[in-house]
Amino acid sequence: MERTLIIVKPEGVQRGLIGQVLSRFESKGFKIVGLKLIHISPELAARHYAEHQGKPFYEGLIKHITSSPVVVGVLEGPNVIGVTRALMGPTKPWEAPAGTIRGDYAVSMGLNIIHGSDGAESAAREIGAFFAPGELLDYPRATDPWIIED
Repeated sequence: MERTLIIVKPEGVQRGLIGQVLSRFESKGFKIVGLKLIHISPELAARHYAEHQGKPFYEGLIKHITSSPVVVGVLEGPNVIGVTRALMGPTKPWEAPAGTIRGDYAVSMGLNIIHGSDGAESAAREIGAFFAPGELLDYPRATDPWIIED
């Protein structure tokens, strides 16, 4: 079963959208196996955005993601990385269709509500940065047979 990291970014927390964002993923059928409200330190932000270091927007990314609490979560399910990215919509909210998180809640690229891992390697790295192994739970749900085919 595939896992991915999501972050409800500072603007999502400040605007009171945590529940609405998480409900999109739960309604789709994904299982939340880790979830917490945290304030990202500059050091953790630097590790998270390491691939952007040296780019003109890097300092703004760090300043923004550390400006307010965020909700970090790990979702589990079949094709969860690709489906989660489709539910989020394109990074540029003006290109995001209605019905996606960014299409429904965001108007600015830098304030686009949600982050999701972009592939299996980044998901593993990001999950490891935000969660200790003991913080992720394996548990059955009574609804799983109604969501996931054997």
